[in-house]
Amino acid sequence: MITSKLIANGILRAIILLLVSAIGLYFLYQIQIVLIYILVSIILTLIGNPIVDFFKKRLKFSHTLATLCTISIFIAMIFGLLILFVPLISSQSQNLSLLNTSEIEKNAIALINQMNIFLESHHINPKKIFNFNAMASKINFGIIPNFLNSLLSTISSFGMGLASVVFITFFFLKDRVLFLKGARRLIPDSHEEQILNSFEKINHLLSRYFIGLLLQLFIVFILYLVVLLIFGIPNAFIIAFLCAVLNVIPYLGPLIASVLAAILTMISHLGENFQTEILPATISVLIGFWVVQLIDNNLSQPIIFSKSVSSHPLEIFLIILIAGFLFGILGMVIAVPFYTILKVIGKEFFPENKIIQLLTKDLYS
Repeated sequence: MITSKLIANGILRAIILLLVSAIGLYFLYQIQIVLIYILVSIILTLIGNPIVDFFKKRLKFSHTLATLCTISIFIAMIFGLLILFVPLISSQSQNLSLLNTSEIEKNAIALINQMNIFLESHHINPKKIFNFNAMASKINFGIIPNFLNSLLSTISSFGMGLASVVFITFFFLKDRVLFLKGARRLIPDSHEEQILNSFEKINHLLSRYFIGLLLQLFIVFILYLVVLLIFGIPNAFIIAFLCAVLNVIPYLGPLIASVLAAILTMISHLGENFQTEILPATISVLIGFWVVQLIDNNLSQPIIFSKSVSSHPLEIFLIILIAGFLFGILGMVIAVPFYTILKVIGKEFFPENKIIQLLTKDLYS
């Protein structure tokens, strides 16, 4: 029999649950930077696990020494990138800070006017495509020096985050067996084997995925760099790196990278003739980038998706598309790792399900 006391207790429990959930979400929001450090450390751990195993099995290093060597490789790579980037960014920031903002605006407006004249000379009404005058009036050109200066201050505060990530990653690599032993005590005995098997397979597949992803980004970066150097684009290294990083976003990233490369190419030729200098250079860079994407889409990506996580390219495409519609760009980035985790869990806990059998038939091959 339902009584007023029972209803009141139910309402009270619901209120307490909502309150605790709100406090928990607020706490997670406040420590979001720590969660980001942990997420980055987990990814580095997945990448580092095969390296640690290589040092232990091939070179007969102790586990601690193998971990230290792996962390040293990560640190060397990060500092190598910083050594290459900081002087370039610092120099560019100093140059733009010394420039008169009105001069930047003047050159950019001149570029827009040249585009306008070029389109009209080919009997194209630019007002039907872009409202150039409104575009020029709404652009705050002073943001360029300010942005680069703020970027330098961000790099200077990067040290704390880097130290935190390295510290967390070291113990994730060093004490992974200890963490597993601790997890065993929390896992119900009835599902211990399935959960531990899932963890092992997820670790193996995601390690292969992230290593393959790094290899893909490196290949794309080299190809982008070659294209930019061939056409003499200033700051080719930075542009190639930024465009390669955008490839982390499946399908949409390469499109954004092409647009970014076109814009930076046009900016680098400010003050030159649009028809004879700017337009040919921009078109050449775009064609070069599209050739790179053709190579990447037909070689690099199929190897990563098909080999590293044992999923068909069409299957991956549909998952990324669905994740993009549901969760935006972030969903597209995490779609493949998350889908791989779900496949492993499904194979371990529901091996008799016909659909799961079909999706996971080559998962551990």
